[in-house]
Amino acid sequence: MKPYSISLEISGATAMWTRPDTGATPVSYPVPPWSAAKGIFESIVRLKNVIINPTAVEICSPIIYHDYTTNYGGPLRKGDQITNNDSFQHKATVLINVCYKLYATIEDFKYIPKSLSEAATLNNINSRHYCQERFNRRLKRGQFYDTPCLGWREFVPDYIGSCRDSTKKIDHNEKMTSFLYCVFDPETGVCKPRYVQNLSGREIVNGRLKYAE
Repeated sequence: MKPYSISLEISGATAMWTRPDTGATPVSYPVPPWSAAKGIFESIVRLKNVIINPTAVEICSPIIYHDYTTNYGGPLRKGDQITNNDSFQHKATVLINVCYKLYATIEDFKYIPKSLSEAATLNNINSRHYCQERFNRRLKRGQFYDTPCLGWREFVPDYIGSCRDSTKKIDHNEKMTSFLYCVFDPETGVCKPRYVQNLSGREIVNGRLKYAE
């Protein structure tokens, strides 16, 4: 079966790939977890009968950590803070001046059509090829279903597009003791975090991390 692959380059001033084990003052992973990469791809294209499976990420700028503080006014404040409409300072350790290249494959998904006409339409197209073409077209035009972000919603990219030849991966090596794979169960959608077990899926070698399968 012919493989169908897609890729993109994304960069920005700030990124935050939150490590769950760092608690109330979160620290970022050096690279986006599998689920974050999947979210970036699916902000560009999403179809009912295919799955986009991120396979690798390449680091294309030095890993630089930076202290970040923001005024939080959300529902996780203490009761008296909400009553008095007070915010509190939320501190985090983020990444700055990031650039990544993301890679993924497109796989078939056993989607059950809702009608005979939908079944006939899907039966007459190569869904993986169509997804690949649609992704590349929308990426080139800058069309999105949702605004792509570099982890936190407020961290939007300054570039997202095709991989540029002038952008090269850096020589960075790192073994992560723990690495989040995904937050939600892919079948039920309930919150059920999974972590990478094998070393190869949480080790950056020469600037490249291959996501666990």
